Amino acid sequence: MAQKAIREFDAKSILAKHWDKYFPGFSYAYETIMVQNGSELTKAAKEKTWLKEKALVAKPDMLFGKRGKNGLVLFKDSKPGDVSLAKAASWIDEKSSQKQSVSFSFEGDTPTGEPKVDMLTHFIVEPFTPHSQEEEYYISATCVGDDDVLYMSAEGGMEVEENWDKVVEVKFPITATEEEIAEKIKKSIPKDVAKHDKDAFAEFAIGFFKAYRELNFAYLEINPFVLQGKKVELLDMVAKLDDTAGFMMRDEWGDVEYPTSFGMEEKSPEVLAIEDADSKSGASLKLTILKPDARIWTMVAGGGASVVYADTIADLAGIEDLANYGEYSGGPTTSETKFYAETILDLMTRSKDAKGRDKVLIIGGAIANFTDVAKTFTGIIQAFDNYADKMKKVGIKIYVRRGGPNYEKGLKDIKEAADRLGLYIEVYGPETHVTDIVRMALAK
Repeated sequence: MAQKAIREFDAKSILAKHWDKYFPGFSYAYETIMVQNGSELTKAAKEKTWLKEKALVAKPDMLFGKRGKNGLVLFKDSKPGDVSLAKAASWIDEKSSQKQSVSFSFEGDTPTGEPKVDMLTHFIVEPFTPHSQEEEYYISATCVGDDDVLYMSAEGGMEVEENWDKVVEVKFPITATEEEIAEKIKKSIPKDVAKHDKDAFAEFAIGFFKAYRELNFAYLEINPFVLQGKKVELLDMVAKLDDTAGFMMRDEWGDVEYPTSFGMEEKSPEVLAIEDADSKSGASLKLTILKPDARIWTMVAGGGASVVYADTIADLAGIEDLANYGEYSGGPTTSETKFYAETILDLMTRSKDAKGRDKVLIIGGAIANFTDVAKTFTGIIQAFDNYADKMKKVGIKIYVRRGGPNYEKGLKDIKEAADRLGLYIEVYGPETHVTDIVRMALAK
């Protein structure tokens, strides 16, 4: 399962979109907006009149927690619940005008570890919900090993980790039926949930777990949520999606964004393009740019093989010579493989090696189970046709090792194509050890 974190705004939007299906007995106002600056918030108030009519809460929405302990939640001016539209807009402009230092771990209220420093660019704004700390509940779900696990607690809020001994953990095998899940949840409600909330808590938890599974969340947490009869307020959410399901969940998820975490370098256009292609495919297309000026590039079929090749290159050449990390697997189409190969070749041919050496392209992989090697190699050959002149100008040597369905034809086709285009290539089948081409490339 590949997990991708999403913004709190998107997590709430997904649940709101399917609210009546999973929580038919509960009401949820879904008054929430994401903005990047104060003027954007003020402009939005012309249509979303609740922004002018209600007290507000504002906080960054950039994939980091402990926002309250970092002083990055605006919920009061002189007292809780008196933040106006003008105050929220001013606060957002203030916090987004210069870099902020954010700590990710705390002992009590004291930050520990090295903070990250970056600009705040996205904020979520919602109505303030008056409530007591005793009304704050916690719920989350994720996959652990072969089981889905539901976590529930009556001690929600910022201190939930400090009170983790009060969290109830309930495991469900993948084969568990809806009836079995519902019965087990009802029996596992935390004892310290308020008596008047127990039935509603159980009903909400059953719907929550069903939504987690059916909407293909890899992780889903609401901390805290507030129950006021059958009215629910989702005060804070954290979510990750299983992006291997992205190609079949486009309607259910909507136009969801996978942002870069706070303090992390922004993704390049090439990486974003591969992520977009991956989200629309049943195959797996992954790319991480490590060092674009490095000498050795890889096109590896299979997630496990990509790790093996990266480790081998790092051992034999040093990590500073490895330009990228990634994979294409799961039976990609010819056009998908062509796009992936052209992305690699475009990056590879932008400059010559600083030391005047030939660059190395390793097209490797284990023995495929069902991927048609000849079909994927056809996509790579088409990319060679478009980039041959640039490849020769930069100086690229190609080493191929592949096995699996139709591999003999695939190796023959790619060898003939490279020879026709005047490209240096060596091809090997499954009789050659999976990483021997790395050794051969570096020796030469």
